[in-house]
Amino acid sequence: MNERATEPRAYVLGGNASTLAFTSSLVPENRQVTAWLVPLAWTPVGVVLGENWQRVGIAADNLAGWTDQTFDPADDRSFVSSLRELDLLARTAWSAPVPEVLTESVVVNPDDLPEDVLDALTRPPESLVPCAICRRTCVRDHFVWNERRLCAWDYHATVFGPRGPWRDAPYEDRLFETLPRTPYVAGPLLDEARVDAILAIDGIDDALARRLVNETIAGDASRPHLAVRTGDGYTLLRERERPAGAPE
Repeated sequence: MNERATEPRAYVLGGNASTLAFTSSLVPENRQVTAWLVPLAWTPVGVVLGENWQRVGIAADNLAGWTDQTFDPADDRSFVSSLRELDLLARTAWSAPVPEVLTESVVVNPDDLPEDVLDALTRPPESLVPCAICRRTCVRDHFVWNERRLCAWDYHATVFGPRGPWRDAPYEDRLFETLPRTPYVAGPLLDEARVDAILAIDGIDDALARRLVNETIAGDASRPHLAVRTGDGYTLLRERERPAGAPE
């Protein structure tokens, strides 16, 4: 039986910390099966799919071997699809159009995907780049500092660390235009930097929001504060008190 779907479909072969692989046809051409490699970025708020896919050819008689070799079990984030189901689809010459966007509705085998990768299929794809410091794959314009694109981990450590732009006085109006801008601040990463988010403001008049930020800083001028522009609002951070004798 020749199973040729008329709607776009994707059979996920496997994945790891940086890549998701899928095919839309198990009908060999020149003894090769075409697969697509989708880049992944693991962020503090979930996995993100990359926009740019890479097309590769895999020997039709070595699909299982390629999958096992590419997605090494030693990688904690590696997973592979069911070899039994893959063999069944190959025997029936399964084929479908390649989807333009990878979503849960086009994936033939969603049960083979880890939950966090499955969740990524509900989000729009993004342009991904390597972090300028650690080379970890990250979303291109989520965290930018001094014109360098950083992953969330390095951004939090750099900008919200001891050498960040902390203040011990309220902000002048002009300084609000120079605040760090991020899509979010990640609680666990703030904890690593020994920083607390003490105020989150969104959905109110900007002048009022700025006044609340400054009044909060003025009310506790003994510790450094840092305001961050998060989306259409502000998050105010405060350094924790360091234990006596702790290194700076």
